[in-house]
Amino acid sequence: MCQCLCSKGYNHGEGGEKMRTIIDTGNKIAALAAKMAKPDVVAAYPITPQTTVVEGIAEYVERGEFDGDYICVESEHSAMSACIGAAAAGARTFTATSAHGLLLMHEMLHWAALARLPIVMVNVNRAIGPGWNIWSDQNDSIAQRDTGWIQFYCSSNQEIFDTIIQSYKLAEHRDIQLPVMVCYDGFILSHTSLPVKVPEQKEIDDFLPKREPRWILDVDNPITHGNIIMPKDYPPVRKAMQDAQERAKKLIPEISKEWRDRFGTYHGDLIERYRCEDADYILLSMAALGAESKVAIDDMRKNGLKIGLARIRVFRPFPREDILSLAKEAELIVLDRCISIGMEGVLFSEVKASLYGNVDTKVYGFIAGLGGKDVTYRDIREMCEKVMSGKYEGYGWYDIEG
Repeated sequence: MCQCLCSKGYNHGEGGEKMRTIIDTGNKIAALAAKMAKPDVVAAYPITPQTTVVEGIAEYVERGEFDGDYICVESEHSAMSACIGAAAAGARTFTATSAHGLLLMHEMLHWAALARLPIVMVNVNRAIGPGWNIWSDQNDSIAQRDTGWIQFYCSSNQEIFDTIIQSYKLAEHRDIQLPVMVCYDGFILSHTSLPVKVPEQKEIDDFLPKREPRWILDVDNPITHGNIIMPKDYPPVRKAMQDAQERAKKLIPEISKEWRDRFGTYHGDLIERYRCEDADYILLSMAALGAESKVAIDDMRKNGLKIGLARIRVFRPFPREDILSLAKEAELIVLDRCISIGMEGVLFSEVKASLYGNVDTKVYGFIAGLGGKDVTYRDIREMCEKVMSGKYEGYGWYDIEG
């Protein structure tokens, strides 16, 4: 399934065993990461552009390389329901979806988070129809931002692999106990082959031991879970979720650094800063647009423009403190691949809300790339240069025809 290449002298961690390098698509890399995390249960329903994730896991099952239970369900609602039941019984679980499949899961996303079940799910970002569109934007996952799930947005296949395994360590941590959604761009990453460094299974096992659930549904020791809760008892349940999200802000950097020390790859903490040290302007973007933005930043730097990039890796919990720190250094340019209809780009809104009452830094916003419309480094450069030239105020759409 994967094209394996020998890594030439790449050592990682202390003592440094060599890691193999493979070249494959983001989806097949996600399937490999899921397998190496050793979930007890995978439940999924195929949907473009996620399909080859679950096909990849099915191939592992066929070859006898996956020891867990693989459940072929009839819908995405059932896929999440199966993961909820399995996780409640103490199992490590995995699923994957996209777009309308994620929307069909919506009810059960709330259930998984409120039940404090550490499910890990890949969402391959795809635009919502009609009109029917199978290409990338982030409206599908951004629409789930209030469910209580932690959300990561990846910019490379290496980051997909690393983040899926790290997400289990985060979700299952005693102080977190929340589900995690790992998001990446449909086709841009899901179907693009890139090199990825892969540790040995034993090293993954050392990093990610078996799940030790705090409680399980056990027929020999019956309990009632998720029953009716009175009004005075409900707010503390919600507050506990909020507190766990805030604790995740501290734990995510710890897990990222442990992974870097063990395996040598690192993608930032809640955000990834790039050439921000002396910047007068800082561009904020997410997912694959973040990777393309680096090319634009380098190009503008060559022309003497003082601009940096802050790629948002974690959208929930939102990195308010990092955003505030950036705003004390420079003016902010926000690039959204999503929109809250009737308002504006969602990242743009979140950034402004983080700054309100703290600093008066100017924030500029663009919406671009909805429905998979290509956004190149030249487009990003044009947006940024328009702001830096003083010819742009506030917020708007980029490159809308007609």
